[in-house]
Amino acid sequence: MAAIYTCTMNLAIDLFIETDTMQPDVVNRSVDDDIQANGKGVNVSLILKQLGLTSTALGFSAGFTGAYINQFLIEKEIQTDFVEVEGMTRINVFTQVNHPKSEYKLVNKGPNIPKEKISRLLEQVRKIPAGSYLCISGSLPQGVEPEIFREIGKLTAQNGVHLIIDTSYQNVLDCLPYHPFLLKPNEDELAEWFGKETLTFEECIIYGKQLVAEGAQHVLVSLGSEGGLYITEDAVFHGNAPKGKVVNTACAGDTLLGCFIGNYLKEIPVEDNLAYSLAAASSTAFQKGLTDLSDVEALGRQIQIRRL
Repeated sequence: MAAIYTCTMNLAIDLFIETDTMQPDVVNRSVDDDIQANGKGVNVSLILKQLGLTSTALGFSAGFTGAYINQFLIEKEIQTDFVEVEGMTRINVFTQVNHPKSEYKLVNKGPNIPKEKISRLLEQVRKIPAGSYLCISGSLPQGVEPEIFREIGKLTAQNGVHLIIDTSYQNVLDCLPYHPFLLKPNEDELAEWFGKETLTFEECIIYGKQLVAEGAQHVLVSLGSEGGLYITEDAVFHGNAPKGKVVNTACAGDTLLGCFIGNYLKEIPVEDNLAYSLAAASSTAFQKGLTDLSDVEALGRQIQIRRL
């Protein structure tokens, strides 16, 4: 099977907090908490590992927080090759408030990356063997401009590497001439890319098809409570989301993408793949961290896949 690389340029440790109330100017006591090594590409690697697939995690790592993520992945038997930089890998805070029911997401900027370290990462990308899959996910740290997506698109096209991108930056569209293997926007990102405030379900299909027409080989659109779309030149598939209590949405899209990539490489039929991936994404949304996939089969029974 082809080699898989994930790239998380802005690694993170995620701190999940549950509290009954959140009031200003007082000490708010938590009722539960959890700390997890994170970053969107890291999550993809962790999901792939659960599916029995190996990957190499790339990106920028800084300080004791970056070292913690690196050690965590090594313990999970996931190979790492992070570029070490000065500063500290960020810590993000996700707070679930029970009364009234609400969720707060505090996401930090990350370390400042000097040009020579960016060049080193691009050199790593240049050396990825032909036929491999490179999944770039998440935000960019300080010092890294969104134009890097075009550079990576050009490098991977020249070297025969299948490029997968999951990020909100509109500069992803600059990669379309290089025919990326897969783009995974959510509905809000898709709207922003095309200068819209919001999109209807039908418009998500229209703009997903436009991404394909302009060069993307595959498009996977996550629609939250409405499930997801998978779009290629030849077909459009939609799957609904199963019902359940949403606890945290931070890693659901990463789960969707990781499962879809893994099952695609295992040559699982597209309808079965989309249903499984949507069930796994919902499983993650129904708990504090990444799913262990134990309830995916049960959730999958709620999902219907339609070819549109």
